[in-house]
Amino acid sequence: MRAVAIFLVLVNYFTGCHGLTCEVSPLHFSAVQLDAGQGMVVMTDTSSNVFFLSGSSWTKLGSVPLKHVSVGPAGIWGVNNDDQVYKFAGGDFFPLSGLKLNQLDAGGEGHVVGVTDSDSIHCVNASNVSPTEQEGSLNWITLPGALMHFSCGPNTCWGVNSNQDIYFIKILPNSCFRNEWTHIEGKAVKAEVGSNGRVFVVNKGGNLYERIGISNKTPGGVNWKHIEFEKPIKYVSYDLGRLWIVTECNLILECTE
Repeated sequence: MRAVAIFLVLVNYFTGCHGLTCEVSPLHFSAVQLDAGQGMVVMTDTSSNVFFLSGSSWTKLGSVPLKHVSVGPAGIWGVNNDDQVYKFAGGDFFPLSGLKLNQLDAGGEGHVVGVTDSDSIHCVNASNVSPTEQEGSLNWITLPGALMHFSCGPNTCWGVNSNQDIYFIKILPNSCFRNEWTHIEGKAVKAEVGSNGRVFVVNKGGNLYERIGISNKTPGGVNWKHIEFEKPIKYVSYDLGRLWIVTECNLILECTE
């Protein structure tokens, strides 16, 4: 009966992917959050286990329980349920002292950003981040503003605050930014920047939108495009032409245009 129920749910998702071809990622029925970057896909499940996609199956990554994980040019990073920051190196995650973060993102070109449980914003420069060597302590730069979710790509960082307002900021490669935040119309609870700069947000109702018209002249884009699904989604990430989605029932979809 469980298999039949899952099949019916998946049929609903596939028929609702307007403009996309979606397939079920190698089955994992308890996904909570995922991130894609540098050709890798990592995720956490309801038991705080961390996995990475290896071929056609999910393989456990390290031994440390984490609630959030991110992969990018700076390597694989995560935070646990106590907001302790970890970095993956030498076959496992090891703790970094200096700051506790509620959520972080390693998708920028050589820098890592994150937010605390009080919504303060922080960044580490590329010169202080190594993707392979262990570092016991990092000096985070505190940035102006307040965000509850934050994501960076090659040219911009996007985030949402506790009022679900959406903001973006232009950045320089290998550097923490000092520019001003720009408010973008709309409401969201998650914002994700793909490795090629494409921007996606998820709102409180589980609806997915992409920001269109992003260019050097219009780094904040010009409009939102609704990507329709029959059922709400929880999390999204984009890398190498693939949109990765965590559904409300904790399944993972891999979508292409």
